[in-house]
Amino acid sequence: MEEMKVFGKWDSTQVVVDDPGLKRYINLEPVLFPRTFGREQSKRFGKSKINIVERLINKVGVSGHRGKEHKFSSGRNVGKSLKAAKIVKETLDIIEKKTNKNPIQVLIDAIQIAAPREEITIIEYGGIRHPKAVDTAPQRRVDLVLRWVTQGAAQRTIKNKRTMSQALAAEIIDASKGDKCFSNNKKHEMERQASASR
Repeated sequence: MEEMKVFGKWDSTQVVVDDPGLKRYINLEPVLFPRTFGREQSKRFGKSKINIVERLINKVGVSGHRGKEHKFSSGRNVGKSLKAAKIVKETLDIIEKKTNKNPIQVLIDAIQIAAPREEITIIEYGGIRHPKAVDTAPQRRVDLVLRWVTQGAAQRTIKNKRTMSQALAAEIIDASKGDKCFSNNKKHEMERQASASR
């Protein structure tokens, strides 16, 4: 029997996660088509058992939402998981052509580089609220990067001829190199705020 590869093209067993904190929270089990139909949804830490490519697919559908603002409403994509899967498959193709590397490894590198290590939380003490720097939980680090990557890609497509898959590929490649992009900018901003509130 042939090895199982993501979308029948890319081998996820050769991918290496260097960050020991994220290793448990990035699932690279080989799957043919990354789709679990929400099987792990109600379990605690269930999303850590979902393949990382599927988690990216799930974020593509709701990439337009930023906080409570619905500036770039993504309502027309919500629920269209096959459309999101097609976008991610095209993205991985583009990444492979541009970098000549396994695109899943490039995605993992982007997650490791753009994941914030510190953030701020508000602590109320004696009726006075003040920000305090805290370490970011590993699962939240992965969640934030996937959100920022898809938001950055959605921003790149506004008033532009670029497709979502081209924009997503550019965002992931830039994040994996540590270059200036939406996800790296958000990371630096979050860590700067945390260091200022120590």
